[in-house]
Amino acid sequence: MTRCRLCGSATLASVVDLGATPPCESFLAADQLDEPEPAYPLHLRVCTDCWLAQIPPLITPEETFKEYAYFSSYSTSWVEHARTFVTDAVQRLALGPDAFVVEVASNDGYLLRHVVDRGIRCLGIEPSVNVGATAREAGVPTLTEFLSPDTGSAVRAEHGPADLVVANNVYAHIPDVVGFTQGLRALVADDGWVSIEVQHLLTLIEENQYDTIYHEHFQYYTVAAAIRALASGGLALVDVELLPTHGGSVRLWARPAEVAGEPSGQVADVLAREKAAGLQELSGYTEFSARVAKVRRDLLQFLIEAAERGETVVGYGAPGKGNTLLNHCGIRPDLLAYTVDRNPYKHGRFTPGTRIPILPPEQIAADKPDYVLVLPWNLRAELVEQLSYVGDWGGRLVFPIPELSIVEVKA
Repeated sequence: MTRCRLCGSATLASVVDLGATPPCESFLAADQLDEPEPAYPLHLRVCTDCWLAQIPPLITPEETFKEYAYFSSYSTSWVEHARTFVTDAVQRLALGPDAFVVEVASNDGYLLRHVVDRGIRCLGIEPSVNVGATAREAGVPTLTEFLSPDTGSAVRAEHGPADLVVANNVYAHIPDVVGFTQGLRALVADDGWVSIEVQHLLTLIEENQYDTIYHEHFQYYTVAAAIRALASGGLALVDVELLPTHGGSVRLWARPAEVAGEPSGQVADVLAREKAAGLQELSGYTEFSARVAKVRRDLLQFLIEAAERGETVVGYGAPGKGNTLLNHCGIRPDLLAYTVDRNPYKHGRFTPGTRIPILPPEQIAADKPDYVLVLPWNLRAELVEQLSYVGDWGGRLVFPIPELSIVEVKA
């Protein structure tokens, strides 16, 4: 990487180098285990001009998202998060029966199904053929496309301008930040709203959340960097909310620049927090790599000592972030016998790079392991409740991020 993809600057500073890993959602079928896997550098850098953190665009969205293994509806808490958002957005924006809502990267309809239930006209724009088909089967109108300025203009011409455009957990997933933002502007009405949720770089740094760095995430936003990104497409930030999702996210409320007006006091407050954390100068990034190395050492030490004691450790979940962690730590089936996942699409497959088997969740109760390593640590409250049965035989849960934590659970 030689230049920032947002502002074009050549002054990019290293934040953390995680080596080379396969794409995190490239799960392997059994007949692929004797085949080579491509691996790509995973090196996070930050632009010292606009402070957008980013990795090189070594894979394309087309390679990742045409056939996708992630279905949002398998997370109970995420579906509830979406339902709450729709309820609040309808009230906040006074969306009536004549409104039109578009979600970009709408996945399997986890959010828009709540819009459909309210009788509000909507459309999902989802590039993944398989998950988009699932959304349509659930009654959510879905267009199989990537968002670009041309796509946005075509949707607007056919369906009219959107009163609300939602883009949850996709603003990090596109290497063409400017073109994508222009697509959002093409979709939204001249007096409409855009709501974007994206992981907050502030919490990523503060909480050692380095496993959320993977090849699907091309950039990582502070609010300061997001303001600049939005402006590149003619949008202006109006308000911001701090959310607990994904370990710490921001919801950006934006409007066309012509009608946006002054940003809320909350925007100024978050900008001040980012500045106090040093994220608009190199000092805020210099210690991150050392803290990442400690997470790796602590987890490996735990797994090695458990193996030497003859104790069994299995995993729960096969999220993209888990594959960054497993590959960075060099964890193989000798230390983690298998992991389980609620998504049947992943059953019988193997994690990329580390080749750990993925089984149905019922395998945990059948085997009664001593420890369950929870890879989607961001769902901690939900999963401590779901996995409480592990306590029936004295098993314990292990959370690797932000620091190693072993939790006793009771049914």
